[in-house]
Formats: sequence, C-alpha cells, structure tokens
Amino acid sequence: MGKYKFHNKSGLYFVSFTTVYWIDVFTRQVYLDVLTESVRYCRKEKGMELYAYCFMPSHAHFIFRSSNEKPMELLRDFKRYTSNQIIEAITNNPQESRKEWLLWMFERAAKKQSNVTKYQFWQHHNKPIELWSEKVIQQKINYIHNNPIESGFVTDATHWKYSSARNFQDDHTILGIDETGFIELG
Repeated sequence: MGKYKFHNKSGLYFVSFTTVYWIDVFTRQVYLDVLTESVRYCRKEKGMELYAYCFMPSHAHFIFRSSNEKPMELLRDFKRYTSNQIIEAITNNPQESRKEWLLWMFERAAKKQSNVTKYQFWQHHNKPIELWSEKVIQQKINYIHNNPIESGFVTDATHWKYSSARNFQDDHTILGIDETGFIELG
C-alpha cells in the first residue's frame, strides 16, 4: 500500500487505483465484469460500503467505507483478487489481440518491485483521502462522475455505463451502491 495510511478506520475515503503504466485494460467487457463482480462480492461479504464509483479504461475511483473498520485490508484484497483474475482472463482470452504485450508489460512492472513475483497489474499507491464534510464529499462525487466527460468519452455523466452517476438517477443495473444520510444527493 505504500506510505499512504487510512488513519480513521471507520472513515469515508476517496481512492483511485490505476493500472501499471496507465495501460487501458478496461476496454473489454470480460475485464470490467471482474471489477463489477469483485465489488458485488466485497459489498456482500467484506463490509464494503460503496457510495460512488467510476471505472475508466486505466483506473477506477471509489468513495467507500469499511463497515468492519478494515479499509486497507479491504482494498488490498480487492486489488490482489482483481489483479489475479484479470491477468488470468487476459491469458485465457483467445480474442485478446494485445495478450503478449499486456503480459510483458505486467511482467516488466513486476521486475521493478522486490515484493512482486511474476506480474504487477495495479500501481501500488492509492492515496486515500478521508472525506470529512458534505462539501468535500460532493466535490469528489462530482469529480468521479465528470471523469468520463473530461476524458471526452461522453457528454452526459449518466451515459457512462460504469459510473454511479447512473445510480444517482435511479439506474442500478450495473452495480448497487449504498445510501447514507450524510450524502445529500442532487
């Protein structure tokens, strides 16, 4: 996890995690499915409360809380699991035109780290930012939801399939999110 700490174990955090070298991996349904299934599992089994999210081609943003006060372990397990699953999916995907290159890049990234064995998929740092006021929470939600617009993919945040902007419009088809009295939506 690097030097970044979750000081308040029950706090609400904004985190971003990025693929090594900012590689656009999340351009195929099969890899996005790994992320969505993993989030569903963490919400159901690991005490993840998810308030906002966005999956971009090379990174993901979350506003989350750990209900069992283990935010660092929760993210660590999420990243480890998704990393293994996505690398396996790439390896076994006959339609993956970039297979050799992707695996070579993940291997190359791992060689630069003493604590990684064969492949490194995610960058190590997450820079958790604790959100302590409604104003800051709203700023981060807006940042997350505007990410696909800023990147030029869509003109309306609700048009990005993998974003909680859709949930805020009562569309929970991709992922459910948690409701909290602290966040006033709209």
